[in-house]
Amino acid sequence: MTDRICIGAIAGAFGITGEVRLKSFCSEPGDIGTYGPLFTEDGTRKFHITLTRPVAGGFGARIAGITTREEADALRGTSLFIDRGRLPSLPDDEFYHADLIGLEVMDTGGEALGKVVAVHNHGAGDIIEISSKRHKSALLLPFTKTIVPNVDLAAGRLIVDLPEESE
Repeated sequence: MTDRICIGAIAGAFGITGEVRLKSFCSEPGDIGTYGPLFTEDGTRKFHITLTRPVAGGFGARIAGITTREEADALRGTSLFIDRGRLPSLPDDEFYHADLIGLEVMDTGGEALGKVVAVHNHGAGDIIEISSKRHKSALLLPFTKTIVPNVDLAAGRLIVDLPEESE
């Protein structure tokens, strides 16, 4: 498990006075403004963020020390992280995406399929991307209890019940 979890990203400048457009990856999007300072993944930069208003695809936000559009735009693409210990504990059947990446994937018969390389969400639910040993291209599967009946973080693996057309 990683020590930091990505909870958002700066999408670019918003307006001319140094505000940024902020994308939140939190289950409650507005929570991104409640965690206090956020960091780059390596921890070398710290950002004190104040949400100003909802905007299309996220929030307008002020970052302490950023006062011009050019400074705000220079932060475009910056991912924002929080130390894992500052995040709430999750119920047994919920997982942080970062905890799933790198897990070994096995089918229900015990055959190794590959590893989770990414988790995507385009609005209709989570999709796990698996680098596949059995298929030429990556497998994209819905992250549902039906398709992924077992996630064992301690063992570093998850079990998938492949739909028949995927085999």
